[in-house]
Amino acid sequence: MNKRLTSISASIAMLAALVLSGCTTTGGTPNAGDAVGTASNIGMNVFKAAVDNTCRSEIEKNNAWRIARVAMNSEQEEALKTKVCSCVSEQALQQVTIVDMTNAAIDKEYRAKLVTKVVAKSLQSCYANFTKKK
Repeated sequence: MNKRLTSISASIAMLAALVLSGCTTTGGTPNAGDAVGTASNIGMNVFKAAVDNTCRSEIEKNNAWRIARVAMNSEQEEALKTKVCSCVSEQALQQVTIVDMTNAAIDKEYRAKLVTKVVAKSLQSCYANFTKKK
């Protein structure tokens, strides 16, 4: 659990640094609408990064994945993991409300539970979709 929180924290820190560096180069006068939109985008990006990290961790625990990866080289394994976890991230965004996102932004325990819940809902269906196509 601590390892997952550390990687989520690292993702948040990288996103914050990226956003802050972008703020210094945009110029112009900021307005409230831009600030809300930027905050929303940051929240979504942080959420997606957390979902991706959790997905990658959970997929490694999946018995079907352990069997399937025997037949793949490392590039194929990473490509499939990326496809599956991208699918999970997209589905996760469809499963959360603005209230969920607000609570997740404020409370890291809520965020961790929300991420775990949405990954659990989406991982099997996304994995099944991509492994059937192979």
